[in-house]
Amino acid sequence: MTYTTSEKIIKTIRKDDPDFMIDNGIVMAPRAAFEISNDCPRQYKLMIIEATKNGWLQPVAYMKESEYIWEQLGE
Repeated sequence: MTYTTSEKIIKTIRKDDPDFMIDNGIVMAPRAAFEISNDCPRQYKLMIIEATKNGWLQPVAYMKESEYIWEQLGE
């Protein structure tokens, strides 16, 4: 019995990739972002903001390769 598996089943989309933004013709939104709770202490928020500005912390989106292919076909 032989099994064939796809080498890549998860698609990684980074903020510099052209597909990072979702556009439905009216609204554009990033696929991934950071959501900081209002309960997060101020000093941690400032550290997260600094890390994001310096590129040490970046949003990354993951989706199934099959979903990505269907999305591309739909455009």
